Amino acid sequence: MPYLNITEVESAVAGLAAAYPGTTQLITLPEPSIEGRTAHALQIGAPAPVPKDCVMLIGGVHAREWGSCEILVHFAADLLEAYQSGTGLGYGGTSFTAGQVKALLQRLNLVVFPLVNPDGRLYSQTVDPMWRKNRNPANSGGSSNPDCIGVDINRNYDFLFDFTTAFAPTATPQVSTNPCDQQVYEGPRAFSEPETRNVRWLLDQHPRTRWLVDVHSYSQDMLYNWGDDDNQSIDPSMNFRNARYDGKRGLPGDAAYAEYIPKDDADSALELATAFCQGVQGVRGTAYKPLTGFHLYPTSGTSDDYVFSRHFVDPAQGKVLGFTVEWGKKFHPLWAEMEQIVLDVDAGLVQFCVATAGPAQPPAPPQP
Repeated sequence: MPYLNITEVESAVAGLAAAYPGTTQLITLPEPSIEGRTAHALQIGAPAPVPKDCVMLIGGVHAREWGSCEILVHFAADLLEAYQSGTGLGYGGTSFTAGQVKALLQRLNLVVFPLVNPDGRLYSQTVDPMWRKNRNPANSGGSSNPDCIGVDINRNYDFLFDFTTAFAPTATPQVSTNPCDQQVYEGPRAFSEPETRNVRWLLDQHPRTRWLVDVHSYSQDMLYNWGDDDNQSIDPSMNFRNARYDGKRGLPGDAAYAEYIPKDDADSALELATAFCQGVQGVRGTAYKPLTGFHLYPTSGTSDDYVFSRHFVDPAQGKVLGFTVEWGKKFHPLWAEMEQIVLDVDAGLVQFCVATAGPAQPPAPPQP
């Protein structure tokens, strides 16, 4: 099949909720997009007598990264079908037993939000294939330049949003204050966009969320916290909230600043990112790399760093480790290749979820 359009993505989510009423809940996001579209997410999990931890997976954030929606729709469908039929899951050379699938849905809730940015995806699929942002015209200043429409949703979260103050003058974070920056305009303020507010609402509605995975393309990486600077686990005072370090962040390998992360969190994040990569590689040998977001390029206002930062800003918030998948080597692979990428990444995501229970276990070998 070809890539899904926005109506088909929404229909797929609603269809899964209707087909598996005992293990799903359809979630209507509270804020429509700028163009008036209502988005939906799907909660997946077996009924349980006690609250369960949650893995949240979001996609379709950057409009041109078409395959992210398909990855998450197929991920949800695969798990639901396998759980209901009592079978395992096979993705090429990576497989999971029926017991693993059953334990996964009994142990965890999964919240799957495949299409965060419907307006942008529609524009990308019908007008400009390389469109990245949403379609908010509010800050375009009335310019006739169409590049001045829209905000990069994955720079609009409340993490070091004032990057011009937070980062060193010679740092090069991939973010902009210019509305006419076609790629990485952060917006006028954190959470100015309904799309990011919907993700924040989902987190607030699921306080037992412990892991968030944001599915993007491309570079064949699994990124984890932090994205603003190198990590360090020695000096807790050297952190994103400490204004004493303003103007020093974002330079690799220097002694002036490195972002604090507790060692247990750093170890857990690397372990889970590695488990994802092992699951991917088992399918057909494709190698993904686990690395911190900063080692791709420095950023601010991203979903993965925002979710992890919430606990440090307000200890009453549960701690959420943040991850970003960067699938593939193109934004729009030919569909025959995208089908294979879907299998790769879904195997990695299932392995990631299995690994959240404890030390990562290698995927089961393929059945003869």
